[in-house]
Amino acid sequence: MRSPSMRSNSIRKFLYISPFMVLLAVFAYYPLYGWVYAFFDYMPPIPLSQAPFVGLKWFRSLVENQVKVDQLLQVIKNTFGISGLSILFSWLPMIFAIFLTEIKAVRFRKIIQTVTTLPNFISWVLVYSLAFSMFSSEGVVNGFLRQIGLIDSPILFLQNSEHVWITMWIWITWKSLGWSAILYIAAIMGIDESLYEAAHVDGATRMQVIRHVVLPSMIPTYFVLLMLQIASFLNNGLEQYFVFQNAFNKDTIQVLDLYVYNLAMGGGSYSVSVAISMLKSIISVALLFSVNGLSKLLRGEGIV
Repeated sequence: MRSPSMRSNSIRKFLYISPFMVLLAVFAYYPLYGWVYAFFDYMPPIPLSQAPFVGLKWFRSLVENQVKVDQLLQVIKNTFGISGLSILFSWLPMIFAIFLTEIKAVRFRKIIQTVTTLPNFISWVLVYSLAFSMFSSEGVVNGFLRQIGLIDSPILFLQNSEHVWITMWIWITWKSLGWSAILYIAAIMGIDESLYEAAHVDGATRMQVIRHVVLPSMIPTYFVLLMLQIASFLNNGLEQYFVFQNAFNKDTIQVLDLYVYNLAMGGGSYSVSVAISMLKSIISVALLFSVNGLSKLLRGEGIV
């Protein structure tokens, strides 16, 4: 039986986290009320109570309307392509963290870490401004190539739709690489010093220490982050694709989140956009539990 002091400590700890639970409820769970719009033929500015109830009409239209089917297939293809690239190269922050910690000059290491982490705090609007100043038809790159005589007409880097997935992955990686490496750096800092000492006693080189000591110690962190990334496979985000989209690359840059936004804000199809967003959330939750089950099967422990 718990003593009064233990009970009071439990209550105190609960009170500590209660503000965060309230914020979670307000910003994560209360907005789920908006899913009700998927079952009505809603058109602003009329209130929802005056909108006709249509049941599963908008869900059926996603598979019955061939135009919407073709759009969704292209959007899903874009989403899978960009998310697939991110997962395929999800090991980059881990490798970057390893080589960053291998730099012995402390000041130089801190400079590199600061320079690579700062882009994470730059908004995507500023990132696009940088990209526009460098790669637009009158940008720095085209100006330089014209000056040295390599091109006669500007290269339309930002309007090119053929390599949008790769260019967007490059921008995302540039922006998040340093920040993503922080968790791996923390994992490296937590490695037992006796493992390094044992490796040095056995005559291991720096690369052998990385291979046999550092990498095995980082694998659990990597797998947890990888599984979380797989669970959020459909959640590419909106801002980066919104600022980089234009009339030339819209078909290949439009991911699910951007498609939902364009349907609601550009096409006025609020109910359809909510229906798609609702399905995306349900699939994401299913992916989370599937990955969690796989983690328990392979590693003996889950992530949730």
